[in-house]
Amino acid sequence: MANNIKERLDKLKDKIQTEDFLQGRGLSNEVNIWMFCYEAKDEQIVSHTVEQIKSDTLLWCHIHECNLYDIFIDICRDKRILDRIDGMEERKGTDFLLRQLQSNITVEQFVKKMQYEMTPGKDVLLITGVGNVFPFMRIHALLEGMQPYFSSVPVLVMYPGTFNGSAVRLFDILKPNPYYRAFNII
Repeated sequence: MANNIKERLDKLKDKIQTEDFLQGRGLSNEVNIWMFCYEAKDEQIVSHTVEQIKSDTLLWCHIHECNLYDIFIDICRDKRILDRIDGMEERKGTDFLLRQLQSNITVEQFVKKMQYEMTPGKDVLLITGVGNVFPFMRIHALLEGMQPYFSSVPVLVMYPGTFNGSAVRLFDILKPNPYYRAFNII
């Protein structure tokens, strides 16, 4: 991540509009999953640029953003537990709350909320909010669960951490989690 974040984001915007990226060419039949890794301190710059890219009317592709934190909140609302989370944490503790949420909110529920009418060759599924949803959902588990449902469009994960080709490491400080089916984009 040695390059300047703004330069890397400019390169990203150019890359996601290429036909090779949108068609998944050059991947040797691998899944079309890409990681844009950045330092957590750059979150505001990355978020601001993502908003600019999404609103760019001259963009050749269509960006479909899935913010994982927003999806998590929607799932909590659907389960009618959102208003009870604070009280549960006060009464039973943080560890209990975390175990309850992790056992009741599944990868499948996230994937279901993320599904939409895809346009192959034109759409990019952009995943944001990875750091915000931690520790309730882990990106390596989500990407494994998503693969059968999003094979026709490229998936781009905005990842506040590092990916070395075989493991993701959130915030570049947590224990690495194995994941090898993605590529670093820039």
